[in-house]
Amino acid sequence: MVPPRDRQGKVALVLGAGNVSSIAPLDCFQKLFLEHQVVLLKLNPVNDYLHDVLQMALDPLIRRDALRIVRGDGRVGAWLTFHPQIDELHITGSGRTHDAIVWGTGTQAAANKRAGTPANPRRITSELGAVCPTIVVPGPWSQADLAFQAQNIATQKMHNSGFNCIACQVLVVPTGWDRTPKLLDRVRAEIAKATRLPFYPGTRDRLEEFADHGAAPRLIPRGDAPDAVISRIPDNDPWQERNEVFAPALSVHEITQDDPERFLRDAIAYANDRLYGTLGGNILIHPATLRRIGRNRFEELLAGFHYGCIAVNGWTALGFLLSQTPWGAFPGHTLDDVQSGIGTVHNTFMFDRPQRSVVTAPFAPFPRSFLNGEFTLMPRPPWFITNRTAQRTGRALTRFQHRPGWRRLPAVLWAALRG
Repeated sequence: MVPPRDRQGKVALVLGAGNVSSIAPLDCFQKLFLEHQVVLLKLNPVNDYLHDVLQMALDPLIRRDALRIVRGDGRVGAWLTFHPQIDELHITGSGRTHDAIVWGTGTQAAANKRAGTPANPRRITSELGAVCPTIVVPGPWSQADLAFQAQNIATQKMHNSGFNCIACQVLVVPTGWDRTPKLLDRVRAEIAKATRLPFYPGTRDRLEEFADHGAAPRLIPRGDAPDAVISRIPDNDPWQERNEVFAPALSVHEITQDDPERFLRDAIAYANDRLYGTLGGNILIHPATLRRIGRNRFEELLAGFHYGCIAVNGWTALGFLLSQTPWGAFPGHTLDDVQSGIGTVHNTFMFDRPQRSVVTAPFAPFPRSFLNGEFTLMPRPPWFITNRTAQRTGRALTRFQHRPGWRRLPAVLWAALRG
């Protein structure tokens, strides 16, 4: 939050993402309400269809001359980034787009980077995705646990057809744990059911490139949708560790360690040291294993997990959905090594120097959650791709949000409990 004495009138250009419709308006709110700037929102061409909807939804801001929304291709966006009336920039997208804005393109970009002289000197904040890990800690998982967490992992990968900046890209599992093969089989089976057609440009090319850099890539048929790809990461080719794929593709990395605490420590070190970006990381751990490690020791291990959002038994997308939590990379990236970006958005509590957020979810659904001492009424979370009533639940929640009242709660609960 900018103190009143330091506030200056500025125009911010927000380059909206194309994969999730809520990203662009939330990014605008960051500039408008936390940084006290007026905003020009340039929609991603993939989301041009939202122009009229956002015009209506954000009309109070538009009528006060605090916001304008425009459309156009990449050339329009590039022209706007250098417009003399633009003071600051915010981008949600890829590191390549960020670097093209900051350093330029071609040989001149390389020269600018070496000299430390950005082609675009404006302040830029960003959220740029990552090669996000999900760490599976060995423990006394039942068959029901394997089934539920396989749905959790498949959701982390296949939600929105795989087009999420915090989609799980590397599944870190223990070698020698007798549940590992069963879990992987169940994950593949759940991914095969996710048959939504791709809507983001370049999906097939990215899938082919991912497979070319994998060890024994396995194709998962998905009906009319392109085959998903699951592969192990070759010892001599770290490409999958260094490149966000933004497609239905999943890497598997195995760590040989039977002790849960040592496995978690080694898995966190692997993610910190080898995987590109620091946006979101997930840990799946049985409550009995967590008790064995000890809450204090577990918190110490989490403190060393350098991601902007950490989910324990959930998915970091929950940190995005909860607009109170800061959303962005772990602090420390720079313009010449931007990885998952610089700065945060959301953060409705207006913390001035947020480091990360941690979200937790029950390890097991209702009613098994009560056996672990956890409380939830959901047999299956509404964001799971396997939820049978997600659309009805979403509509009921929207009606409740629009006009809250006790009479609308039964419809929400009924839809959620049938998921």
